[in-house]
Amino acid sequence: MLKKILFGGESGLSTSSNAGLALLRIFTGVALLFGHGIGKMPPSEKFIGIVSGLGFPYPTLFAYAAGLTEFAGGMFLALGLFTRPTSFFVAFMMAVAAFGFHVNDPFAAQEKALLYLFIALAFLFKGSGEWSLDSMIRHRQ
Repeated sequence: MLKKILFGGESGLSTSSNAGLALLRIFTGVALLFGHGIGKMPPSEKFIGIVSGLGFPYPTLFAYAAGLTEFAGGMFLALGLFTRPTSFFVAFMMAVAAFGFHVNDPFAAQEKALLYLFIALAFLFKGSGEWSLDSMIRHRQ
């Protein structure tokens, strides 16, 4: 059961479906890692202040959690490792960004967080595809 939660996903997809999932997963992970996560590790005082302003208790802890989600989560997505649990945390964090931090901003400011949110939800439901470390682990006997 734990193996299915950590490494689960669909099998028997076509080559083009696996290629599309791999391209989307790798680009999303690399973009999340280098575009957002690397700059938040360790979190700056400014970022901790933003987290505090959102009302989270222990803002330093939550700032580290957000930074690690973007940094390690991006790495895990790119590799296709722990894709479903990682996608859950990325989706949660992007929901906070879109509906917490950017709640009063125009759609153009919310768009990136919403895009990451829905891509993460897709990987949460579908899994990483067969061209991933999850698949290699899942098919080990």
